Amino acid sequence: MNLVSEPLIGTDVERAAALLRKGKLVAIPTETVYGLAANAMDSTAVAGIFEAKNRPAFDPLIVHTHSFDEFRRFAEAIPADARRLAEALCPGPVTFILPKHSIIPDIVTAGLPTVGLRVPDHPVALDLLRSLGFPVAAPSANPFGYVSPTTAQHVADQLGDRVAYILDGGPSRVGIESTIIDFSLETPRVLRLGGLSLESLEQMLGHELHVKLSSSRPAAPGMLIAHYAPAKPVRVGDLDALLAEHAGERAGVLAFSSHRNAIDPSLQRVLSPAADLREAATNLFGYLRELDAMPVDVVLAEWLPDEGLGRAINDRLRRAAASTATDHKGEAR
Repeated sequence: MNLVSEPLIGTDVERAAALLRKGKLVAIPTETVYGLAANAMDSTAVAGIFEAKNRPAFDPLIVHTHSFDEFRRFAEAIPADARRLAEALCPGPVTFILPKHSIIPDIVTAGLPTVGLRVPDHPVALDLLRSLGFPVAAPSANPFGYVSPTTAQHVADQLGDRVAYILDGGPSRVGIESTIIDFSLETPRVLRLGGLSLESLEQMLGHELHVKLSSSRPAAPGMLIAHYAPAKPVRVGDLDALLAEHAGERAGVLAFSSHRNAIDPSLQRVLSPAADLREAATNLFGYLRELDAMPVDVVLAEWLPDEGLGRAINDRLRRAAASTATDHKGEAR
């Protein structure tokens, strides 16, 4: 429970740092989504993340630090491809899976021999990380399986007194989680599509990347088939066909670039009227939250072009639909 008498949301980096040093949980802004941070070197503090999120212990966490140079403290080896990408992209919305150094507690990595490392591209987060002297473990600051938060208020609405402080850095600029690349094997592979497109990464590396996005024993966050879901059922497909199929229900609509005339405009959200995939990614989680709060029976969403950031958005929609389909059968998410 939050016992601090001061406001829960604020911009005080020193206060956030002091709480993290005491083993408390602090929500922090990043360019992707807000993270629920704890001292990554403190197993007890990290256990608090799993408790606050109701997150299964087999799902590993990402470790955030202030520079690529710090990776050498926490990884046993950094292959040439990983080093080349990190030097070009850090800070940025990309996570590197590397063989872990023994100083990283096993609870952070769910007992795996690898660790996910990243440098967030957000000035407030970087100021905080530089002041700490230790890295933070920080999954998205929301209950496990639910829509990721992109504002400080989203965190407060979902976690409330489970977090000691929410460091407000404004709305997240990218809006979806980091791209995760596993460099622990001889052939690198993408484990999660995210804020950097597959095409741009392959162009920088000069070769194609294998993609493995789902697993019941995840090597990285966001690999479970059901994830990123609101409470309302989500259906994804051809929007006009979905509207016909659910004609008897009160539906909320998540469209890519244009409204549907047959639906009350107040029950619709358009990700990007300009059909811009970056704008769509920024708006995705916020609009899912808004639709979830409306008096609707179901949320109907359409696929985006399956290219660039569209791939990552479609991945989130696919998992949201899988998760709410499971919930719709009466099973626990």
